[in-house]
Amino acid sequence: MRAHSPTWWRFRKPSVIPGFGITLGLSLTWLTLLILIPLSGLAWRSSELGWEKFLSIAFDPRTLNALRISFGAAFVAACINAVFGVILAWVLVRYRFPGKRLIDAMVDLPFALPTAVAGIALTTLYAPNGWVGQFLTPLGVKIAFTPAGIVVALVFVGLPFVVRTVQPVMEEIDKEVEEAAATLGANRFQTIFRVLLPGLAPAALTGFSLAFARGVGEYGSVIFIAGNLPFKSEIAPLLIVIKLEEYNYAAATGIAAVMLIISFSMLLVINLIQSWSRRRYGDGI
Repeated sequence: MRAHSPTWWRFRKPSVIPGFGITLGLSLTWLTLLILIPLSGLAWRSSELGWEKFLSIAFDPRTLNALRISFGAAFVAACINAVFGVILAWVLVRYRFPGKRLIDAMVDLPFALPTAVAGIALTTLYAPNGWVGQFLTPLGVKIAFTPAGIVVALVFVGLPFVVRTVQPVMEEIDKEVEEAAATLGANRFQTIFRVLLPGLAPAALTGFSLAFARGVGEYGSVIFIAGNLPFKSEIAPLLIVIKLEEYNYAAATGIAAVMLIISFSMLLVINLIQSWSRRRYGDGI
């Protein structure tokens, strides 16, 4: 009898859900069409600049300042959302109170609201003569047309990412875990920081990375409240649009490539931290 040579599919573990090959092929095709091809086009167009011209665009003072404002504001906003998003998710999961469903629905409002409308609304609120700004101006606090206004806009658009990422994980944490910690003598702070937060860390990091990624590329809600002053409140996406309007496609492509490199590097670091957190604390309780 002729012996059959072993093949990889003979040793592949059978899956409960069939169609792995078809779904993988469709996923890779969709990923290639929507992400890989556009990014490859950006990289190819940037390579035509040459290293000298690319570095001159990347290290231009105006470009560096715009990148600093974009990534700095996105990072600060993501940190704020990581803290208050977890607190808001905790309130929505653990407590019952009048208007809970209304607040739960309002969390998703930034998803449905056009970003330009959000920017106009925030500017109306925080402008020096706005509903909130008129009380802050006498105190010497200026929000609109400053980097602080950019952070406010990015907090607004990024909060749902943290809340909706943490909320399902928090719902799976049984209240008996808190009761067991209290029975063993733990106070509220020890229960929060030693029992609950380690299990929520992977989800919180995921929400942080999503909010940060959204903030880096945000445009519509920022341009109205930022003021768009070069070297003061000009973000990198706006600078790219300005270069395109000037028909300076080389500079626009170079700035976009720099944003891509920095974003990918930071998200890679965040994902590595997230993987380490999952290995140490698990995916939740």
